[in-house]
Amino acid sequence: MENCIFCKIARREIPSDKIYEDENLLAFNDINPAAPIHFLLIPKLHIDSLSDVQDIHQTLLGKMLLLAPQLAKERGCENGFRTIINTGPAGGQEIFHLHFHIIGGRDRLPGMIHSG
Repeated sequence: MENCIFCKIARREIPSDKIYEDENLLAFNDINPAAPIHFLLIPKLHIDSLSDVQDIHQTLLGKMLLLAPQLAKERGCENGFRTIINTGPAGGQEIFHLHFHIIGGRDRLPGMIHSG
């Protein structure tokens, strides 16, 4: 997608604080971190959201799920971390390019959803 900010980051048209890159994936620090460790893991292939994945994306998603804990541990998340995939407007997705938020670096992260 030509105007997608994450596609532009993957194409190096917009700089990022990159922590990992291979031919299929890119990880970089979030510009508005919610915790001491907060990075994003994206596929270079544009996929709008988790709702849009198909069978052909199975290997790519598997690579992402295997890489997330490795990078989290390398960044200092020894006792755990949170992985968030916001999906669609009701799920809080703001950038419509599939991405994982990996968040940690605290003794315990606060609860996720508050009733109300």
